Amino acid sequence: VGADAVLSITPYYNKPTQQGLIDHFLHIAGQVDIPMVMYNVPGRTGVKLLPDTIARLAGHPNIVGIKEACGSVEQVCEILSRCDITVLSGDDSLTFPMMAVGGKGVISVAANIIPNAISRMVNQFLEGNIDETKAIHYKYWKLFKDLFIETNPIPVKTAMDMLGLLDFEMRLPMCRMQKAHVEVLKQTLKECEVLQGH
Repeated sequence: VGADAVLSITPYYNKPTQQGLIDHFLHIAGQVDIPMVMYNVPGRTGVKLLPDTIARLAGHPNIVGIKEACGSVEQVCEILSRCDITVLSGDDSLTFPMMAVGGKGVISVAANIIPNAISRMVNQFLEGNIDETKAIHYKYWKLFKDLFIETNPIPVKTAMDMLGLLDFEMRLPMCRMQKAHVEVLKQTLKECEVLQGH
């Protein structure tokens, strides 16, 4: 259908073994001729791709990267000590630290509202401008955290609605944010100079 690549999450609910995960991802990689990025987010799926498993999967020519959302820089170190796969942060707040240990970028939630800042942060790091990267990281640090004040994507969609980027709509069981959290997020958006004049 024209996709350039596929992002494939670990199966959820059935909690496969590590061998089951290997078989699962190898099966997918063997069925397609486009690159695959694995998505490791145990907080959502109930199962974690371990570094040794990732290293075994990295040998497949179609498996080119992993979106790491375990919330652990140590996990990235463990992965990169075992193989040469592209690691992309799945947590905006950990992008800078993950890149410092060998990550290559981020698949970002915050980029839905501050795409230029996220792109600039990653590119500044890749160009060796660590002080500028750190400054961007800390400018938006509270926003990175507050975009998870409730379950993603509720806060980012709420922020996009505040910024006039979309008309708010959620499919159940996702719902509107609690009013107190809306106010926290609005204040953070103002402090980060993302939301002005509201």
